[in-house]
Amino acid sequence: MYSQFDVESHLGGRLKIAYLNQPETMNALTKPLLAELRDFVEFYNKDEDTRCIAIAGRGKAFSSGQNLAAIDFMDPEVNVPREVERIVLDYYNPLVMSIAYARKPVISLVNGPAVGAGAMLALICDFSVVSDRAYFSQAFSNIGLIPDTGGTYFLQKVLGRQMAHYLAYTGKKLSAEEAYRLGMVAEVWPEDEFEAKAMEMLETITNQPTTALSLTKRALRKSYDNSLKEQLDIESRYQSAASATEDFREGILAFSEKRKPLYKGK
Repeated sequence: MYSQFDVESHLGGRLKIAYLNQPETMNALTKPLLAELRDFVEFYNKDEDTRCIAIAGRGKAFSSGQNLAAIDFMDPEVNVPREVERIVLDYYNPLVMSIAYARKPVISLVNGPAVGAGAMLALICDFSVVSDRAYFSQAFSNIGLIPDTGGTYFLQKVLGRQMAHYLAYTGKKLSAEEAYRLGMVAEVWPEDEFEAKAMEMLETITNQPTTALSLTKRALRKSYDNSLKEQLDIESRYQSAASATEDFREGILAFSEKRKPLYKGK
């Protein structure tokens, strides 16, 4: 179904993982890969059996960012500004929106370096877990560009004004531990434990009440632009919707029976 990456299905099809699989380019991002990844997120976001989506990398890297070899910047016949704008508008922006507005959790598993747009691909997911051999770099300024793939929107909200500007201006490499200390990533695990720990975490998320997670994601996203009063109104509406689900009733029953709940995502 997808030519640019591998898809693995786990936990009876409830968990789908897309593994970027271009190790010869350190999983550099191309137009076909970006388009297929957007289709992957959108398809499994609508699939009722899927309850969690993850994006990971094969080989030594998560992603080295945009494949610069895909554009001949020295060719006088190429209108470079127009081509760059088209790639951002037609390929990067739709993927960002698909991930941000997905109803299902979308989680990045960062096994190695994540650079430029590759770093932002990891960071626009709901959260990232990383191997201790990974690092992040907002390398855009090193080649005279600005952070895209949601970088100018998300970095400041995650890191604050000072650090967002600093990393965007310098392209500084952040180790996994530094990224964790700054709140960029949720967990850091040793390389030899990363796969097992990541799967354990994904199983936990997959078994959570799906509608509650979807409403939580939507509410958190809306909080970026809302006043306190608007956000409190959203909380009351979404809490009402969550309380109408089978999973809520199962959670209450399991609590009263002092057992672990068995959520069905309904």
